[in-house]
Amino acid sequence: MHTIIRRPHQALTPAPYRSRADDVYEQLKLDIAQFKLVPGDRFTENEISERLGVSRTPVRQALTRLQHEGYVEVLFRSGWRVLPFDFEQFEQLYDLRMVLETTAAQRLCAGSERVDRALLDELVAIWLVPAAQRSSDMARVSAWDEAFHCKLVAAAGNAEMARVHRDVTARIRIIRRLDFTKQARIDATYDEHGKILKAIQRKRGEQAAMLLRAHIETSQAEVRKITLHQVHLARQGSLAK
Repeated sequence: MHTIIRRPHQALTPAPYRSRADDVYEQLKLDIAQFKLVPGDRFTENEISERLGVSRTPVRQALTRLQHEGYVEVLFRSGWRVLPFDFEQFEQLYDLRMVLETTAAQRLCAGSERVDRALLDELVAIWLVPAAQRSSDMARVSAWDEAFHCKLVAAAGNAEMARVHRDVTARIRIIRRLDFTKQARIDATYDEHGKILKAIQRKRGEQAAMLLRAHIETSQAEVRKITLHQVHLARQGSLAK
């Protein structure tokens, strides 16, 4: 008599459904972040639907979502427009970012069991390298910089703090990209990140928080200098690639 072995049923987790509107939303948000669409640019739903090869319905749905998030506005009988930067809002978001990151730095130095050491090791492998091994690719360093700050907060072990920080990061991403248009800022970022990581390794919470605060304030000061001319220069650079 044969014994029938029944394997436990393994439920498959379905992949999250993505609509055409989701795809259009992500693409338009990326276009704004990469300065293919800059503040003041005007366009119609027909232009977007033709460029992306979709109908106007998902385009309208995506634009309505971007309108609610403050990226674009609808113009009466004349299409849509990318909104100018709201620098007052950016200032407030930078202030919130500073609170979250300095708090995370102090928690990382407090010796909590919730600290994710693997994430910290990943950051050390990128930022604490000899000068000859540093990357000079501005787009890559910009992406690494964003990941540095997100992983720093995530490593502190508070999921809600990390979630709020990711939201802040997404909302200031467009303006932060302009902070990496000069080689000097890349060099400074390596130096500053390295000092922050060393302070955390030595469990010097106040020093790590102070270094992070100065680092973010420098970036915040650069944001204040941004002009529309710089935005257009950034667009020329992105289109030239």
